[in-house]
Amino acid sequence: MFQRILVANRGEIALRVFRACKELGIEVVAVCSEADRDAPYLRLADRVICIGPPPSKSSYLDIARIISAAEVADVDAIHPGYGFLSENPSFAEVCRSCNIEFIGPPEESMLLLGNKVQARELARKAGVPVIPGSEGPIETDKEAIQLAREIGFPVMIKAAAGGGGRGMRIARNEISLQHGLKQARAEAQAAFKDPTVYIEKYIERPRHIEVQVLADKHGNVLHLWERECSVQRRHQKLIEETPAPGLEPETRLAICEAAVRLAREAGYVNAGTCEFLMDEDQNFYFIEANTRIQVEHPITEMVTGIDIVQWQIRIAAGEPLPFQQHEIPQEGASIECRINAEDPMHGFRPGPGLIRRWIPPGGPGVRLDSHVCTGYRVPPHYDSLIAKLIVHRPDRDSAIRTLVRALQEFVVDGVPTTIPFHREVLQHADFRDGRYDTTFVERYWGA
Repeated sequence: MFQRILVANRGEIALRVFRACKELGIEVVAVCSEADRDAPYLRLADRVICIGPPPSKSSYLDIARIISAAEVADVDAIHPGYGFLSENPSFAEVCRSCNIEFIGPPEESMLLLGNKVQARELARKAGVPVIPGSEGPIETDKEAIQLAREIGFPVMIKAAAGGGGRGMRIARNEISLQHGLKQARAEAQAAFKDPTVYIEKYIERPRHIEVQVLADKHGNVLHLWERECSVQRRHQKLIEETPAPGLEPETRLAICEAAVRLAREAGYVNAGTCEFLMDEDQNFYFIEANTRIQVEHPITEMVTGIDIVQWQIRIAAGEPLPFQQHEIPQEGASIECRINAEDPMHGFRPGPGLIRRWIPPGGPGVRLDSHVCTGYRVPPHYDSLIAKLIVHRPDRDSAIRTLVRALQEFVVDGVPTTIPFHREVLQHADFRDGRYDTTFVERYWGA
């Protein structure tokens, strides 16, 4: 087992990794920007190293600064969390070339799955369904128009190196396709330094289902069941739950087995997620893989009893998974609300500032993952996530009731939050009946 790990991230995920390390008897080295220097959660680290000014590109995205901190602190491994450098194969390669273990997959797997065009090809090879679309990158508008005519409008334009909803456009006719290609390429170039796009059939009102996988260095690849992630705005997830409501048992098994096949085909190691879209007939199609821990991993931990972050560390240290597929439960129901410092009444506009009062919820079945407290100042430089409110109860109805109660208890003064929005969603008839899809928020809240 490692003796000392550097956590190359900030906020709630950094704190989550701190806790996993402490429980494994591992020393924690934290890095921070000047904006986070006084953040209370840093006191739980054994050592803190400031790596630069507030902008991410000069701190949390600066590979040289992070590696320098790791070498100064003499760490055995680096945990990247999510976001920032977590899916950067160059960072993983640099870590390992410096004899520092990267707690994540091999860079070869990251390269294969990180590019959506290559990931689609890999899925086909593994016998995993993919949405009809281009076999590779779209080079010209003429090629795009011809393909769209063949598979039928509407189509979705996607950045090959994309994620988080950037570089994506829906085209319902040839004119909007030409405009969308131009916009998507420009956005992809700005966000990912890669203007490559591809096209696939757009599924009307799909559900977004993802499957958590764990794979060790000894050839064991297992799934930890599925998560429903369809409550989202502009392709950003807001509420996740497991099990996915209304999923037929045979569909649940098929989609989970498909994720395992894909991970095995990619030579994957560590924790990862395969994401799918599902139509109204419960036909599912692979769309992308995330080669890191997910924001919503806690709900899977709640229903399986498996600490995914600890197993990321154990796997990186060479430990084999001690359980088999049939031993992994899916007990009860778990739901997570992302509490963001955003104003839902004004297009989910970020609202950084000083938190004057913070009264977190509690009680049976309630878990709160957060790095925030009264007096914490939410910086304007990073993602607006300030907490994840998770509940776990014997069934979905009781989980919803517990979550409503917890949201009513939750008090945050000083910055706008998504708490009022979550209350509305949880009381909406379509959500309570499990009859929602990725257009749910847009249709009812216009976001």
